[in-house]
Amino acid sequence: MGKGGQDYGKKEILGEKKESNREAYPAWSKDVKECEDKFQVRRDFGLSSDEVEKRRRIYGWNELEKHDGPSIFRLILDQFNDTLVRILLVAAVVSFVLAWCDGEEGGEMQITAFVEPLVIFLILIVNAGVGVWQENNAEKALEALKEIQSEHATVIRDGRKISSLPAKELVPGDIVELRVGDKVPADMRVLSLISSTFRVEQGSLTGESEAVSKTSKAAAEDVDIQGKKCMVFAGTTVVNGNCVCLVTDIGMNTEIGKVHSQIQEASQSEEDTPLKKKLNEFGEILTAIIGVICLLVWLINLKYFLSWDYVDGWPRNFKFSFEKCTYYFEIAVALAVAAIPEGLPAVITTCLALGTRKMAAKNALVRKLPSVETLGCTTVICSDKTGTLTTNQMAVAKLVAMGSMGSALRTFNVEGTSYDPSDGKIQDWPKSQIDANLQMIAKISAVCNDSGVEQSGHHYVASGLPTEAALKVLAEKMGLPAGLDAVSSSANNGGLRKWFSLLSTSCVTLSLSILLLTPTCFILIGSSNIWNKIEKRIATLEFDRDRKSMGVIVQNSNSGRKSLLVKGAVENLLERSSFVQLRDGSVVELDQTLRNLILESQHEMSTKALRVLGFAYKDDVPEFDTYTGDEDHPAHKLLLNPANYSSIESKLIFVGLAGIRDPPRKEVRQAIEDCRAAGIRVMVITGDYKNTAEAICREIGVFGSHEDISSRSLTGKNFMDLRNPKSHLRQLGGLLFSRAEPRHKQEIVRLLKEDGEVVAMTGDGVNDAPALKLADIGIAMGIAGTEVAKEASDMVLADDNFSTIVAAVGEGRSIYNNMKAFIRYMISSNIGEVFSIFLTAALGIPEGLIPVQLLWVNLVTDGPPATALGFNPPDKDVMKKPPRRSDDSLISPWILFRYLVIGLYVGLATVGIFIIWYTHDSFFGIDLSGDGHSLVTYAQLANWGQCNSWKNFTASPFTAGNLVVDFDTPCDYFQTGKIKAMTLSLSVLVAIEMFNSLNALSEDGSLLTMPPWVNPYLLVAMSVSFGLHFLILYVPFLAQVFGIVPLSLNEWLLVLLVALPVILIDEVLKFVGRCTSGVPTSARTTKHKAE
Repeated sequence: MGKGGQDYGKKEILGEKKESNREAYPAWSKDVKECEDKFQVRRDFGLSSDEVEKRRRIYGWNELEKHDGPSIFRLILDQFNDTLVRILLVAAVVSFVLAWCDGEEGGEMQITAFVEPLVIFLILIVNAGVGVWQENNAEKALEALKEIQSEHATVIRDGRKISSLPAKELVPGDIVELRVGDKVPADMRVLSLISSTFRVEQGSLTGESEAVSKTSKAAAEDVDIQGKKCMVFAGTTVVNGNCVCLVTDIGMNTEIGKVHSQIQEASQSEEDTPLKKKLNEFGEILTAIIGVICLLVWLINLKYFLSWDYVDGWPRNFKFSFEKCTYYFEIAVALAVAAIPEGLPAVITTCLALGTRKMAAKNALVRKLPSVETLGCTTVICSDKTGTLTTNQMAVAKLVAMGSMGSALRTFNVEGTSYDPSDGKIQDWPKSQIDANLQMIAKISAVCNDSGVEQSGHHYVASGLPTEAALKVLAEKMGLPAGLDAVSSSANNGGLRKWFSLLSTSCVTLSLSILLLTPTCFILIGSSNIWNKIEKRIATLEFDRDRKSMGVIVQNSNSGRKSLLVKGAVENLLERSSFVQLRDGSVVELDQTLRNLILESQHEMSTKALRVLGFAYKDDVPEFDTYTGDEDHPAHKLLLNPANYSSIESKLIFVGLAGIRDPPRKEVRQAIEDCRAAGIRVMVITGDYKNTAEAICREIGVFGSHEDISSRSLTGKNFMDLRNPKSHLRQLGGLLFSRAEPRHKQEIVRLLKEDGEVVAMTGDGVNDAPALKLADIGIAMGIAGTEVAKEASDMVLADDNFSTIVAAVGEGRSIYNNMKAFIRYMISSNIGEVFSIFLTAALGIPEGLIPVQLLWVNLVTDGPPATALGFNPPDKDVMKKPPRRSDDSLISPWILFRYLVIGLYVGLATVGIFIIWYTHDSFFGIDLSGDGHSLVTYAQLANWGQCNSWKNFTASPFTAGNLVVDFDTPCDYFQTGKIKAMTLSLSVLVAIEMFNSLNALSEDGSLLTMPPWVNPYLLVAMSVSFGLHFLILYVPFLAQVFGIVPLSLNEWLLVLLVALPVILIDEVLKFVGRCTSGVPTSARTTKHKAE
């Protein structure tokens, strides 16, 4: 083996992939003899067993590498790499230590003290478990790639053919034989064709919409992957012919191996979603705020646990109270619990999960929850063409038939975008009588054809070449002439197409027999089947690249007469045609005028990116008059040599032509318009030909019908050669990249992300997987998509429809708006709790809310309303606004001010009702003396720590429901006796947060314009939350755990009186916001448009 090849293999083993790719042997640009010399092999003998072993030591096995993912332990640790989670973890540890210290004393408080840390630990465990499960399933794309690899190959070694060698044992230099249906086991150079033609379906790797004809002729060295016509690539499928190939690359050096490496590389560079970034930033700010507030609380209360005397101007005689220091440390912990929205992760997950259900109803299946939110800020959609914007089902778009003598050609537009014969019709079709010329076109389309069309579920699928399948469907749409039409109608039997069997050789006395019909699949052979029964094929003249046509010798089942039916490239058929069939079936000489007319029609269709095929026939084939397929017949020898086909297909009678394409989906044009209205740019990235892609882009509205797109449409290679590719990507409007390879797609996505764009990438093939992985949100096709693309994606389209993406973007925007509503709601609630704790510490009154109560409010009571806010109805103009910037803040300065005001009121209300109970026997006419509790002055309450020094202080027992609260000492009135006041504070906090959830229905809209019943789920959630609060109030065991007691009716009236003003306060603030935001809003809009 050559030295260069050995170095290449060694360097690949060492992992120097970029270097090895540059030094790879360009077999596609060398002739066959050079390649055999380079790899030191003869095609008739192959490699020897010893040489195979030598090369395996250099190159290894023909398989894709298995990348070891992170360990479970590493995944678990990664779940704690989040600011909010770390704060929660610290709070839980501190709470547990304090509970342990308190627990040494035993008693009832031991139960309460441990509830808080255990609940927080439970939250962290569940959160980590979900995260590990998601990430452990994220890298299946690499495993799916391995399923594409061939398992066996037919190889020549030591001069003999091995028909089923495991594909993993192949080495560079092996001689492999490929046949129809084989999956290509490695990247190989075609040495020779055994059949006249050899075609490979490689669209999943290159993005091409048609099977590609292969040849043994060398190509240019700098050609792109689609231009390597003498190479076949691992993972692709042979659809026609057979050939002999030379293995040039195996394993990770193959094109599919490069895709594998690119997927691995892309998976390493995944970024957090915009929302997670915002929450992380919020967590960092929260950490700082908690630290400052805790320090402030300690400084305010320093005098209670640390005192000193001044001697000679210097502090002396320090006195430290560990008990009181611990007490105020517990208050600091309570502050941390109050400041952290513990329920936020759970509510976000719930909202995203509900969003996935909504999207699933719209055929968008979300694989990764954060993708729901990411969709909402998508600024660019990079879409594959084949199968996404188009149907990936070839269809005849235009049919041109011959007219009467001296008249122009007849043109028929053919509707339909799929293989379903009932999808569309032929416009201006002569239903009453199909003339002889159209009959001949239908016959050639149906009989000179090796494909089939089947129904699978609700879809029609093609077997064989897509272009031939399109002609089969055309034959169905054309129908049958009058004599046969009645037979077809009876065969349909209620609209269903069934299997036919021609029981008589007479085309007049046809009878039908139902042979097979299953619910899931049946062969579609209505008109096509009848034509094939009438004209029985006895020989095939296979397609080849030289004559560019295919022919069949058929025998009429009625008359026994032989004829030749041909289809192929129009120019080639015209060169071999001497006559033309007119509308009435008469045959006249093909003159130059008519020839030019046909070529002009062919050129017109080609400029619209249609693939044009011509139809011709020949009634006089004397050499085949007695031929029936017998190998001893002289005509059989003619068929064995493809060089004879051109002479057989001479003096043809030309009958018409058809334009075929992969048509755009009907819904796509409107979806493109919706994207434009929503401020989302659409870029088409395809491996298909430039002209074809440009025509489709004009038709679907990416480009105008007459727009100059010279600066907007580039091949992938031309784009990579640009000096400043980012400036090209920044152009307003749509862009097109054709003949794009996987690395081109990745580079485009990478540059867009560097420029601050939020990129959604669609695709269905193996070649799309790396870019799907790299994009902010990868979207795969559910029907036509490969498993590789699906596993690399964040979302799968069940209907393969581009318009579904646009609907999902709208849903994503709506979900994000709702998420902002409940995030603001929960944060505003936490601000209120912080103010409450801070005011308690600042005023020096007894602790009004303990950590376990705050945890209950944050997790359970706030949870249902926050989740219900995720059901807010979407704005009507959600898809008329430009996408939000990924760095837009969740909370604007004005919103923050509003919630600081609300938070301040929450603090005043919770602390205020605590003070009212201790100092008043009635409030606004509400009698509070019914429980018999003792009243104290505010000064006594604020200095309760000095109670032991008060003279003649007494406190009476009081009632709470059926309970009697008594004290061992009068000073316990401020510890054990505060249980009623704590219950009032907790109930006010719950009630205010329920009413505050109504404020969160709209950021600026009044409850008068957006009343509570627009979201009935919120009303149900408020009822659930109040119900849960009643549960812990009136179930004795739970009341003991949470340190609360039942309330009387009058006490509930007081709670409502104190809580309801929160609605009025926020209504006033919203009104101020609406009055002052008009000018700034319009200014921002103008600025955005200018940008």
